[in-house]
Amino acid sequence: MQHHTINLKSPIKCNGLSPNPNFLQNPRLIPTIFPTVSLKKSHSWILNCQGVEVPVANHRPNSLGFRNYSCDAERLGSLGVKEIDVVTLGNLCVDIVLNVPNLPPDSVDERKAYMEQLLKSAPDKKFWEAGGNSNMAIAAARLGLCCMTIGHVGDEIYGRFLVDVLHDEGIGVIEISEGNEVESSGATYETLLCWVLVDPLQRHGFCSRADFSNEPAFCWMSELSSEAKMAIKKSKILFCNGYGFDELSPGLIVSALKYAVEVGTSVFFDPGPRGKKLSAGTPEEQKALGEFLKMSDVLLLTSEEAESLTGIGNPLLAGQDLLKRGLRTKWVIVKMGEKGSILITMSSISCAPAFKVSTERNTFIL
Repeated sequence: MQHHTINLKSPIKCNGLSPNPNFLQNPRLIPTIFPTVSLKKSHSWILNCQGVEVPVANHRPNSLGFRNYSCDAERLGSLGVKEIDVVTLGNLCVDIVLNVPNLPPDSVDERKAYMEQLLKSAPDKKFWEAGGNSNMAIAAARLGLCCMTIGHVGDEIYGRFLVDVLHDEGIGVIEISEGNEVESSGATYETLLCWVLVDPLQRHGFCSRADFSNEPAFCWMSELSSEAKMAIKKSKILFCNGYGFDELSPGLIVSALKYAVEVGTSVFFDPGPRGKKLSAGTPEEQKALGEFLKMSDVLLLTSEEAESLTGIGNPLLAGQDLLKRGLRTKWVIVKMGEKGSILITMSSISCAPAFKVSTERNTFIL
């Protein structure tokens, strides 16, 4: 019986230039982490990923996901060289990690009072960490990619800390919006904090001012700044995640998505735990989520998140369903914890095993 192997193609548009050589040659990145599975023509088959077998339905690949896949050299040439590898959108926050005797109570009012008590005095800086999309940007920068972040940080101790951390990693911070009519000394302008609370049993709880409002933390922002647009235009990738909706309005986030599509920047979207909330949220949130699921080049989500968005329990079939729904989607990556990850395209399915990370006290499987 004949077999054929289909090679993965990067969804990243490079304006006719070779991609960053560090990105392609690093042995830990996708071209080698995800070995392409050999497909049998006209037969159903089984993907084995670290001992986990997933039956795959026999179907003809839908070519819809490759719409506008080839670069329009003339159009992209007029946009200039894309000098940045990736920019992140929103979700810039400072995590404050504290050991506490008890996790915050369930009652909204009691949780809010708990957080206000924490805010009365700033904990020692040794408990501060760059959080949110800063983690993704730092990881990418340490792999040799040129990175920038687009978002909002206030001019206070937490904001200056976050800017300094990113600066030390070689990452620039660009203010997302301009012409904002808000008092810069007010609480609504300040850097978003996330209190990461750990009890004696190593259980985690999270607390942020975004938890106690029906509006995004920076709802007063309405338009992308010219600097933010320029960064998106100059970047190969715009990375967005669901937590960005805690800070920014759906309209502002979707405007960044549409601008990225317009200027030929690939969009990577990770809905995260917020995906389920957005799917049942306001009409604006539901519409924004739908736009991202349709217009992103790459979707990254856990098997639980894939199931919540598709109603399909099989992670591979859920990923294929998301791929078919997309107008521009080329890759869907489903993360399955200790079982590894699967990367699904219209023509191939690849897998990567989980790997262990040891710390002084625990061993984690990623």
